[in-house]
Amino acid sequence: MERRRFLQIAGAGAFAALGATIHAQPPAKKRSLKKAVNLGMVKADGSSVLDKFKIIKDAGFQGVELNRPDAIPMEELQKAKAETGLEIAGIICTTHWGKPLSHPDEKVREQGFKGLELALKDAGELGCTRVLLVPGVVNKDVRYDDCWKRSQEMIKRAIPIAEAAKCKIAVENVWNQFIMSPMEAARFVDELNSPWVGWHFDIGNVITYGWPEQWIRILGKRVLNLHLKEFSRKKRDSEGLWKGFAVELGEGDVGWPDVMKALDEIGYQGYGIAEVPGGDAARIKFLSERIEQLYAS
Repeated sequence: MERRRFLQIAGAGAFAALGATIHAQPPAKKRSLKKAVNLGMVKADGSSVLDKFKIIKDAGFQGVELNRPDAIPMEELQKAKAETGLEIAGIICTTHWGKPLSHPDEKVREQGFKGLELALKDAGELGCTRVLLVPGVVNKDVRYDDCWKRSQEMIKRAIPIAEAAKCKIAVENVWNQFIMSPMEAARFVDELNSPWVGWHFDIGNVITYGWPEQWIRILGKRVLNLHLKEFSRKKRDSEGLWKGFAVELGEGDVGWPDVMKALDEIGYQGYGIAEVPGGDAARIKFLSERIEQLYAS
């Protein structure tokens, strides 16, 4: 799913549900799950990178997700990280949609590879251990089998870079008409046969065609990071496919207790990174509190 489009569509309907409250029961045991948001979700005009890091920290998050390559100077990120103590929970490779590793043109594929290389090297400098990658896109001009072959070839080339950076490549499930089942996802990772490749599981992206707890159990230890977002089948059916995302965390069809149980079963103790419409400091604080409620479900 292309993030800018998602945020534009979801933003209009997401805030209407802010007054609702989830009355979660205390968890059977304390979960060692951490919380993060993408830096771009903080909407504070005139604020510096450090200011935005502080908003995230004050809201109760332990980490922040970044987009790289990006215009933000490395020095600003290093300073904000050092002063706030926030971890870099993940980095999104910014070139994987516009210059996919599956593109028919070899020159475009090389540009995409260069973007992945830069993201991994930046991750190494920032102490980040996960780079999110959309592996490819299937469309009329890119066959499914070609997407599989090309993307795997490029990822294999990037494995030595990932190892040098001490940062794993985390392949994400998105609406790219590719790898649409957990069995395929597991196979894709296993064929690469490297400890430096795993899965970034987006919980909300599978609701329209599956159940996230099934993905989690099948992927198991391959899961390196999580994206947290919602999806409403009712909104999808009544208002259109993309409107399914226009629902607040905890108020759609994810089934968070089932998701949490599955995460417990695989021993997941990493980050859940919110990928929902952001806003000001109050909105970021609300998201932090809502995620805590989901973790306790």
